[in-house]
Amino acid sequence: MRTGMYYRGLAKNTPITPLHPPAFSSQTPPKRVLVVCTQRIGDVLLATPLARSVKAAWPDAQLDFLVLPGTQGVLEGNPDVHQVLAFPQRASLREKLAQLGRIWRRYDLSFAAIPSDRARIFAWAAARFSVGFTTAEEASWLKRHLLNIAVPFDNLQTHTVTMGLRLVEALGLPAIGQVQAPRVLAENWCQRLEQLGLTGVTNYAVIHPNPKFRYKMWDSSKWIALISWLRQQGIEVLLTGSGDPSEAAYVRDIAGKVPEGCRCLTGLLSLAETAELLKGARLFVGPDTAVTHLAAATGIPTIALFGPSNPVKWGPWPKDCPAGDSPWSFIGSGHQGNVRLIQGPGDCVPCLFEGCDRHLDSDSQCLLAITVEQVVEAARAALVS
Repeated sequence: MRTGMYYRGLAKNTPITPLHPPAFSSQTPPKRVLVVCTQRIGDVLLATPLARSVKAAWPDAQLDFLVLPGTQGVLEGNPDVHQVLAFPQRASLREKLAQLGRIWRRYDLSFAAIPSDRARIFAWAAARFSVGFTTAEEASWLKRHLLNIAVPFDNLQTHTVTMGLRLVEALGLPAIGQVQAPRVLAENWCQRLEQLGLTGVTNYAVIHPNPKFRYKMWDSSKWIALISWLRQQGIEVLLTGSGDPSEAAYVRDIAGKVPEGCRCLTGLLSLAETAELLKGARLFVGPDTAVTHLAAATGIPTIALFGPSNPVKWGPWPKDCPAGDSPWSFIGSGHQGNVRLIQGPGDCVPCLFEGCDRHLDSDSQCLLAITVEQVVEAARAALVS
């Protein structure tokens, strides 16, 4: 039996056997299931193994996601997902009540896939049986009462994929560690390739140089040197990025300074189209950001540059990596499956802070200390593997 999970009304440390709750069995599975993941794009993507595990156990169940606006694109074309609800985070009291009314008891089972009050309240409102996380700091009676099964959340020593799968394991379901990348219809993608002038381009690498936050950034001059090296190997280089004006300007500036030239696609692709582009690439290089997780999920050779972030929790999950412990160590670079993770040097690495100055717009010296030669060496190995 496992300890650490508990049913509503039981003491916190009461051990339970992780079996199907009384409402569900192989003969009477839930008809409608909701996964609540009101967090960033990467969190939603890494919750897809939870959905895959539920659908594998109960293939006839209708599974929906509830997410924040702007993140639903990472679920496009996911065969496990029936519908995606996007509820704004900032809403008036009337709007919040309307959100709760829209999902009130529409589901048989719900999962709060992140340890937040918002996720727990939505999960509680949506279904009579809910499973989710609590932390030691917030495991009050009220917070536990929102969940029928509460799973202690570990924010340090457990990978995000593994943590999410603890929720299905609490129901006695087999865990499947398969991250599902979004997808578009083949005919639509062919049309987009033609529109982008990429029809017939096959020998290419994808570089995503700009993460959402500065403290996860590498140096632009090093990106230029890496791209130049790839071009000298006869490989086309496609740069991706969001349509955010500052990000687009950063990426275009890099593209304009590569002597051999490269193609800038920033702001032109949806998340699903980015995933389709990645599937055909020979190589991907990027920082700790959602697109790097997408690349890893597609199975292409992926190089991830890490600095202050915790790789045990946030290292890209390699394609076909089985459910279980994190494939990454807390300290040090590594190679697992189709992913190579390069961690910056320093006795403080990973510090888990937002850069050396402890704010989102701070530099991280450990990241800036990663050399072009290190990344070129990893790229050379990945291209011949």
